Amino acid sequence: MFIEVLKSILYGILEGITEWLPVSSTGHLILLEELLPLNVAPELGAEFAEEYFSMFEVVIQLGAILAVVVMFFGKLNPFAPSKNKEQKRWTWVLWGKVLVASVPAAFIGIVLDKVIEKLSGKDIDGWIYNWQTVAAALIIYGVLFIVIERIHRGKECRVNTTDDISFSQAALIGCFQALSIVPGTSRSGSTILGSRCIGISRSAAAEFSFFMGIPAMAGASLIKGYSFIDYVFEMGVAVPASAWVMLAVASVVAFAVSMAAIKFLMDFVKRHSFAPFGVYRIILGILVAAYFVMR
Repeated sequence: MFIEVLKSILYGILEGITEWLPVSSTGHLILLEELLPLNVAPELGAEFAEEYFSMFEVVIQLGAILAVVVMFFGKLNPFAPSKNKEQKRWTWVLWGKVLVASVPAAFIGIVLDKVIEKLSGKDIDGWIYNWQTVAAALIIYGVLFIVIERIHRGKECRVNTTDDISFSQAALIGCFQALSIVPGTSRSGSTILGSRCIGISRSAAAEFSFFMGIPAMAGASLIKGYSFIDYVFEMGVAVPASAWVMLAVASVVAFAVSMAAIKFLMDFVKRHSFAPFGVYRIILGILVAAYFVMR
């Protein structure tokens, strides 16, 4: 149990760092799962372990989401007594943009996913969740980050704050977020890359990506959590207390580390471009491919 809790801490640290930096949490979790798989209730079999981890790696995002809510609570709270009527209105407008940006990913992740599963017998993850896709996405997006940052070098941004993002731009960024259904692309990586393509500043792109993560990750966590509970009741198995402890520990750690990761990224983009993350993604993609080929 002690060893598994330590592993959970590592998973929480990794989630807290990679969820907000545009480097793909999936790519990192795949490697960590290979090197340090969670040993959850082995007496319940491999199927239970697979279902549990599928839920675990998504639900711990709730800790990361909470970090965004806490850090930007003043800006995101439309009921703050310190805000005047106009400021409250702009807060509701911001939430409207976030919801508009969430529609494409929600459509693909819920509706299209079910259609594909019904027609082919496998959901989207069943078709594309593999190391080849992850490695390719890491490298391709890494190259794109370097290219886009080079194209925009020295150019004045058309949008410098999240308040200046229009509803049409929010919808377009949402289409980029929908691309993150491909493992290895990174949700934050897709939204930031999309924002930079349409002339949004680095700080505004990162901040809006954080806000978009709230409904996207909360929705994914609820769906995965419900799916796991449904599986547990259907199979009639009892989830051991240790499994819930591991989930709670990883979520708390993800929250704490996310606070630091978000602050780091907001400070970083004020002085640097996203190009270093592109280089890192290329290296990680090569490592993922090399590991699985050699294995």
